[in-house]
Amino acid sequence: MAKDQLQVLNALDVAKTQWYHFTAIVIAGMGFFTDAYDLFCISLVTKLLGRLYYQVEGSKDPGSLPSNVSAAVNGVAFCGTLSGQLFFGWLGDKMGRKRVYGMTLMLMVICSIASGLSFGKDPKSVMATLCFFRFWLGFGIGGDYPLSATIMSEYANKKTRGAFIAAVFAMQGFGILAGGMVAIIVSTAFRAKFPAPAYEVDAAASVVPEADYVWRIIVMFGALPALLTYYWRMKMPETARYTALVAKNAKQAAADMSKVLQVAVEAEPVILEQISQKGENDFGLFSKAFLRRHGLPLLGTASTWFLLDIAFYSQNLFQKDIFTAIGWIPKAKTMSALEEVFRIGRAQTLIALCSTVPGYWFTVAFIDKLGRFVIQIMGFFFMTVFMFALAIPYHHWTLPANRLGFVVMYSLTFFFANFGPNATTFVVPAEIFPARLRSTCHGISAAAGKAGAMVGAFGFQYAEKGFGVRNTLIVLGVVNFLGVLFTCLVPESKGKSLEDLSGEGEEENGTTATEPKQLVSHELRTVPV
Repeated sequence: MAKDQLQVLNALDVAKTQWYHFTAIVIAGMGFFTDAYDLFCISLVTKLLGRLYYQVEGSKDPGSLPSNVSAAVNGVAFCGTLSGQLFFGWLGDKMGRKRVYGMTLMLMVICSIASGLSFGKDPKSVMATLCFFRFWLGFGIGGDYPLSATIMSEYANKKTRGAFIAAVFAMQGFGILAGGMVAIIVSTAFRAKFPAPAYEVDAAASVVPEADYVWRIIVMFGALPALLTYYWRMKMPETARYTALVAKNAKQAAADMSKVLQVAVEAEPVILEQISQKGENDFGLFSKAFLRRHGLPLLGTASTWFLLDIAFYSQNLFQKDIFTAIGWIPKAKTMSALEEVFRIGRAQTLIALCSTVPGYWFTVAFIDKLGRFVIQIMGFFFMTVFMFALAIPYHHWTLPANRLGFVVMYSLTFFFANFGPNATTFVVPAEIFPARLRSTCHGISAAAGKAGAMVGAFGFQYAEKGFGVRNTLIVLGVVNFLGVLFTCLVPESKGKSLEDLSGEGEEENGTTATEPKQLVSHELRTVPV
């Protein structure tokens, strides 16, 4: 840390954990609760949408979404999310974290409700309307990624920063869990009030007209937690690091943090002016100086997030198809539409409860002890092992006696995704880049992840039908192994201040903003040479 470090930033680094830290985790985390709910709830109702809108009159087979429609419904939100991560990440560095934070939340609320109100004269127009609103829902969700991570990293102290950022992201697990629970509750309520005969009795009657309300309620529920969080999000002050280092207002930064930390912090305009005159980190995004200092770390954070999301989103969005393939969920023709929603919701809830949620909180507990690098390598490694363990003896797992074993192994891949790269890829980009580019670089890394999610959402849809579940699982295993290799580009950030990691306090060592600092490079080395 530089000798002329602002007191307000040093106070943030050494501050004891206070009630406000937990408040910030809840406020930022509820955005991620909503993000996960909105992104994954669609997988709970896609089979119902097929029955409602694509069942051929008089047919003995249940309706299903055409491949192109299914891929669009599942993947269009990721297109919006990718766009939102890039746009709002850039805007967060230009306008400030707080000002942009409210925009993303209100967009999510409006589009969640609008998605549930999708309308049209025929099935194609209903699906088109749904896809339109889910794109803009994803756009709002995209903004939440860089802003929530950046805000939490800039509020936290350096000792427990990893746990705090990971705790925000861990709310995603509760969002996935809530999606399954809401599907169970809503489908059970409608089954009790509007019972349908078994499918074999009457194919058309097995889809009661009231089932159209089920998917709409499930989709719209995502607006509720976001709406409840809006007021508290708007009361959060701007982060001191943005106010001091980017907006150059030391007095306001000290005043804001004095209230937050409940300690007296003095404004230091003279020191801020000295830092500004030195021209630290005045290089532009993707300039030669930026690429020399931060090019490889950015490649590392973007590539690992990309590879992770190919596997992670494929598993989440299409676990219903995998469970049907092995017989854990019965064939559609053996149950009514509402029964199918109930069973899919139950499967997602069990997976989330037993593996997804615990995995996130294992990361929270150990990230500041083991470090980001170790957890990410370990997660990718075990995801690779379990994917191959499922894929190579795949036909063994399809036998009725072995289905429980398949579910356990499949759950372990989720556990090590979340006690691994699904959490660390979110944490690290919020720590290692300069304050004035932090939100932008996190947005770029996250957008690379969503590009991977789109590959998973669209690619798995066709891969599963083209060359089967077994070969698809093998491909996902290879993807996870590549994640192990690219993790070697990602720096370890445990226990260091944000300014040390980004090089914003390096003048004490006599280097200039355009000269690469060997000490920083050495400090960030993650593999022995």
